[in-house]
Amino acid sequence: MADAAADAGMDAVQRRLMFEDECILVDQNDNVVGHESKYNCHLMEKIESLNLLHRAFSVFLFNSKYELLLQQRSATKVTFPLVWTNTCCSHPLYRESELIAENALGARNAAQRKLLDELGISAEDVPVDEFIPLGRILYKAPSDGKWGEHELDYLLFIVRDVKVNPNPDEVADIKYVNREQLKELLRKADAGEGGLKLSPWFRLVVDNFLFKWWDHVEKGTLKEAADMKTIHKLT
Repeated sequence: MADAAADAGMDAVQRRLMFEDECILVDQNDNVVGHESKYNCHLMEKIESLNLLHRAFSVFLFNSKYELLLQQRSATKVTFPLVWTNTCCSHPLYRESELIAENALGARNAAQRKLLDELGISAEDVPVDEFIPLGRILYKAPSDGKWGEHELDYLLFIVRDVKVNPNPDEVADIKYVNREQLKELLRKADAGEGGLKLSPWFRLVVDNFLFKWWDHVEKGTLKEAADMKTIHKLT
């Protein structure tokens, strides 16, 4: 546990998750090749030396007014603390229910689990069958000198009115935004106003897909926009 000793300053909840959670390792075609601790999967040294790539998911939850729920990651998060991002971002774990490839069921099961963990959203409010997998992206992004991400990320959309009770270990703040409010957030982030930062994966989705997909959210035609065959390699 030398690594654990070296990270004694890490928040206890985050340290437990870093060492107990086993992420799913995949190749660039999303074939499962093994598993590794969340800790090792997010060390830039390991990412670079072993080319570790792990599976992830990003949830975009809209309410019935077609506003997108955003969260600000807690200050104790190891990667990208206090950064604003989409509704929920995490990893399917190396367990039977979250390894199911068919219709991205493993990722959808993981999304339901983490919406409860992070935002207190009950499983009844977000049935697994209501998540619509729209696409997959592959990206690499450093968080600081030590930590970063190298993920094959499943983008999951859902339109539901939900009760939210954020977990302060995971989430510092939340807000619903419409398109214009999101554009204002982007402007502030680009200008560096108030120290506002957006997560790199959220920014990639915004810049490449989000606003055209938002049209489908409003029209109720999300399934028409889905493309789960392509893996978009974004930088």
